[in-house]
Amino acid sequence: MSGEGAHARAVKGESANARLVKGATAPRVLCAGIIVLDEVFRVEEFPRNDAKVEAQEFFAVNGGCAANAAVAVARLGGRAALAGPLGGPAGTDENGDRVLAALAREAIDTSACQRVDGLATTLSAIFINARGERTIVTYRDRRIAAVTPRDPEALARSADIVLADNCVPQFVRPICEAARRRDVRVVLDADKATVEADPLFRVATHVIFSSECLVATTGRPDLADGLAAVARHTPAFLAVSNGPDDILFIDAGAVRRMPVFKICAVDTLGAGDALHGGFALALAEGAPEAQALRFGAAVAGLKCTRIGGAGAMPARADVAALLAGG
Repeated sequence: MSGEGAHARAVKGESANARLVKGATAPRVLCAGIIVLDEVFRVEEFPRNDAKVEAQEFFAVNGGCAANAAVAVARLGGRAALAGPLGGPAGTDENGDRVLAALAREAIDTSACQRVDGLATTLSAIFINARGERTIVTYRDRRIAAVTPRDPEALARSADIVLADNCVPQFVRPICEAARRRDVRVVLDADKATVEADPLFRVATHVIFSSECLVATTGRPDLADGLAAVARHTPAFLAVSNGPDDILFIDAGAVRRMPVFKICAVDTLGAGDALHGGFALALAEGAPEAQALRFGAAVAGLKCTRIGGAGAMPARADVAALLAGG
């Protein structure tokens, strides 16, 4: 894909989205990784040390990179499946029961979610201030990191594309490797700091970093330098999101910029997961990378204009309208 051609295709929002919407059969996107119950507190400002603040609103919603992305895919018209470890068994881990019930309401296939007896489902306390910024405190049972999937080959057979996060690498890596053996593309959500030569970067066909993860992983504050450093270890397509600033990606050996949509953010929770879900679905529908990034950026931008974490993921028609408006 040539650099100038990719950028030109990316900015043609209306015609690009028209191509994305056309598919007779919706792709099946397997989202693999962490699943969380988020308890969200909306505050005017984050509390200072040794101080108390009063929340203006509280709600509980599904969270975790993979689970949020699955909701995004389902809302956009894709067939979403979710694989990840949860506490169990059913009836004893209340948070896991709540998560699965909410996912069922989104018509997400959760048959590959593994409940592990004696473990607790991961829980996050999230504070969102008046500017839409968030602070997150997460409790994760350390034993969840050792859980592996029961039948990664079967999961790979069922997927048109795999979207995995790197928060539970022991669980997702066998699924990603099985997918690549079947020539199924793997999009990796690089959200957790790791090392430049992480084996998952070589397994994946596409890696999209958060800016925080890329800086922590490479030790390079310049995002373009960070992408170049990782590119020495993998042939995968590489990109990095940076909140309200441009998405950077490597195309034909050069770092390109993808402007994001100018929006008024009220809740950034789940925005990165929305981008990943939109990107993976667009790829599965046949879009080239730059066009898929543009689509994912539209999904993320709309999500940020609505309060509710995963519950505020946009519908396909809303994304189409934003792309049509440029």
